[in-house]
Amino acid sequence: MIIQLTHRTLLKLTGSEVQSFLQGQFSNDINVLEDGVIQLNAYCQHQGKIMALIWVMKRADEYYLSFSQDLSTEIVKKLTMFKMMSDVTITDVTEALMQFGVVDETVDGAFVLNANQSIALTDADHGFELSTASVWEESCIANEVPEVELVTVEKFVPQLLNLDIDEVGVNFSKGCYPGQEVVARLHYLGKSKRRMRAFECDGEIEVGDELLVTNSTSAKASGIVVRRVKLASKSLCLATVEIAHEDDEITLNNSQKTKLTRIHND
Repeated sequence: MIIQLTHRTLLKLTGSEVQSFLQGQFSNDINVLEDGVIQLNAYCQHQGKIMALIWVMKRADEYYLSFSQDLSTEIVKKLTMFKMMSDVTITDVTEALMQFGVVDETVDGAFVLNANQSIALTDADHGFELSTASVWEESCIANEVPEVELVTVEKFVPQLLNLDIDEVGVNFSKGCYPGQEVVARLHYLGKSKRRMRAFECDGEIEVGDELLVTNSTSAKASGIVVRRVKLASKSLCLATVEIAHEDDEITLNNSQKTKLTRIHND
């Protein structure tokens, strides 16, 4: 199944200092990135909260950054500001290259995201028979691929989105990047009390909706919806939740008090 990803910005970065520049900006180890794979990175502010989740792809000496389109203006602004006088050129190629999400298929030249998903960057649709956007979202939820949108900017540290597990999105030995000290401190203090989990329900869900757990003593909401998809008979979502109460009665803090049921796929 192939889905055109129409709501993602795509930047191309080139120049003799582009690798070292990205190494100093993002949470993962850019220096070990190989051609043909997608490396998940958090772009954090100084308190370790995520401003954007970036898919980084490498093709020879070119680097491609893909992220939620509603964050484009701010992320391009920050990258441009921090590159200063470095030999780095940032080009928005969103209109020049199409982004296709590939689920359980093989497309030549696609970048591998995980065992079930990859991303193809092409200048034409090559006659692909396209599936709907919900197919991609359902696959992302099944594979626990998080996202940060405008409504959830600076709502999460990497641990809340499971980016520290197996260092899938955070490398703890790579060196400095914005927010690195906070992220590392949380890591070495011990296990995170909140994690991202998959849920289903019969009602509507929106990204940014808050979760309420009946047995929680937290003064704040017990979690936040990270991404969601509406299917014919139900909705699926990824959401952060207190681990101690992940299987308790959980509702959304909305007018319907929609009840969530955890999907045990972790």
